[in-house]
Amino acid sequence: MKPRPAASVLIVDDDPAILKLLSSVLGAAGYEVAEASDGRQAMKLFRERPSDLMITDLIMPDQEGVETITKLRRDYPRLKIIAISGAFGGRYLRVAELLGADTVLQKPFTPQVLLDTVRKLLG
Repeated sequence: MKPRPAASVLIVDDDPAILKLLSSVLGAAGYEVAEASDGRQAMKLFRERPSDLMITDLIMPDQEGVETITKLRRDYPRLKIIAISGAFGGRYLRVAELLGADTVLQKPFTPQVLLDTVRKLLG
């Protein structure tokens, strides 16, 4: 039987420490990971090589996560999206859900919560 290819995850966050942490957790769990520091870079990376799942922060310079979610949801309706945020007590997370995020996580969250959420979305 041919092994199933690893699911790909695009992580978008302007905080390098969070990018590194999420990448290491997901990479260790066997996911293929790509990183972007803002929404514009994420859009470029996604168009070059689409991912199965995007995890995006909401408050970022250049292009915020909500705008990125809206654009990618419109162009790639099957993409799974997790919105993450700790800003403003997580108030923007509800907006992200209304605009197309499949689920949301309020920062801080544990690596186990992240992995459980990713596994649930990707099946």
